[in-house]
Amino acid sequence: MTEERHLTCINCPMGCPLTVTIEDGKAVSVTGNTCKRGENYGMKEVTNPTRIVTSSVRVKGGELRMVSCKTKEDIPKGKIFDILKAIEDIELQAPVKIGDVVLANVCDTGVDVIATKNVGVKA
Repeated sequence: MTEERHLTCINCPMGCPLTVTIEDGKAVSVTGNTCKRGENYGMKEVTNPTRIVTSSVRVKGGELRMVSCKTKEDIPKGKIFDILKAIEDIELQAPVKIGDVVLANVCDTGVDVIATKNVGVKA
């Protein structure tokens, strides 16, 4: 059985309109992309969609009350809300540096949540 899925690529600002052809549950071709990243995105999105999760956590004793954070790598799309729930009560102690691990192996994904901004100690 052949099926087509229509997507908009999110890998770059071009936002190419993709058509992914699926045969017997497998992605077999992608059209509409202007680069290889679009082809890779289309193939992956219909079989195993993933995302980078971004959020923020509280900072105690910092010059800012919050610090932005993100998953270091993409995670299965179905885990997004579990990950957001896992980090909602985290509070870091200042100072915080870019790349500091906020939460290791979040939701057993093998991926860490890391800080994406420096926050110094409150003067």
